[in-house]
Amino acid sequence: MAMETSPESPAPVRQIANAIAGWVDRLGAVWVEGQVAQVSRRPGLNTVFLTLRDAVADISVPVTCSRVLFDGLNPPVVEGASIVVHAKPSYYANRGTLSLYARDIRMVGLGELLARLERRRQLLAAEGLFAAELKRSLPFLPGTVGLVTAPKSAAERDVLDNAERRWPAVRFEVAYAAMQGPRSAAEVIEAVERLDRDPAVDVIVVARGGGSVEDLLPFSDEALVRSVAKVRTPVVSAIGHEPDQPLLDLVADVRASTPTDAAKLVVPDVAEELRNVERARERIRGALAGWIAREQAGLEALRSRPALADPRTLLDARLDEVRRLRDRARRTFEHRLDRAADEIDHHRARARALSPLATLQRGYAVLQDAEGQVVTSVADVAARQRISVRVADGRIHATTTSTEELDGQED
Repeated sequence: MAMETSPESPAPVRQIANAIAGWVDRLGAVWVEGQVAQVSRRPGLNTVFLTLRDAVADISVPVTCSRVLFDGLNPPVVEGASIVVHAKPSYYANRGTLSLYARDIRMVGLGELLARLERRRQLLAAEGLFAAELKRSLPFLPGTVGLVTAPKSAAERDVLDNAERRWPAVRFEVAYAAMQGPRSAAEVIEAVERLDRDPAVDVIVVARGGGSVEDLLPFSDEALVRSVAKVRTPVVSAIGHEPDQPLLDLVADVRASTPTDAAKLVVPDVAEELRNVERARERIRGALAGWIAREQAGLEALRSRPALADPRTLLDARLDEVRRLRDRARRTFEHRLDRAADEIDHHRARARALSPLATLQRGYAVLQDAEGQVVTSVADVAARQRISVRVADGRIHATTTSTEELDGQED
């Protein structure tokens, strides 16, 4: 690094930067332990950028590694995990930054613990215990709320006080259990199952109120997770604060960030509900008043119509119409009668014209022999034979003296 420089002959930035890069490049690979403060995966790059922070001092250093190495880690590296990195220091002269290029990444300490929890989470998720379709909705107003918590704990006080302020008539069935330690998981399982068997309990709240990762380990116990997945009563998990997420949060039907938030989730706010009822009443009153006003306006419009103002108007109009129709029917009927009478006279005249009596009235007569047979030829009558002559107004009885046959027919 030694070089001849002076105020009159300074070295350019690039020379100093390249000298630093060369010196850093001669350093060998080292094992570094720290906590992952940030992970950045930039699209299109084969390099993953991490920030490794010291667990005690406020010091951090950037770390880069290949995407293949990072994606091959199981469980994957997450922010907050403690890791040991085998890396080689490198200096990027263009930006003047120092970073570590990781060749190997391993979980240690708390990171190893988180890795085991991550593997357990993946196993239970593969079985479908965390599926969204298995989540049950909370009742709007539970008759009894089951509470699993430590005796005389802040979590118990937060849930009870906040729930009673929101809905003073709320009832609780409290089942005490250890919230940390080796007996915690077993006691919580027993308390949850006992509340689930109680038909009066409509929802179960498991509340603790945060803690370290080690303190929250019982709530990631596989037996507890499977027990909560089997119960029929909806379960609310209020174990940790917002950054904490034990496996119980994933299998529970609803996750509350704090015990206070759990109290807000399980019971409604009576003041807010009363306001909602009053607003609903106002909307109903407004809708009913509007409906009555519309109906009243419609009734007034109907009453103002001429037909309803004076009903006889319609009757008079219909009476005139009936009279016109009656006169028309009478005229039509009389016309038809006249035509029928004319037809009858016509048919009568035709019948009379075709009648034999009419022929007789014109001077014709019908000659019949003694047996009543009509005589149509002189050959049918002998001399001195009795005959009868039918004329229009009677009969003439006569005796023939002689017959004469004509040579031709005459009219």
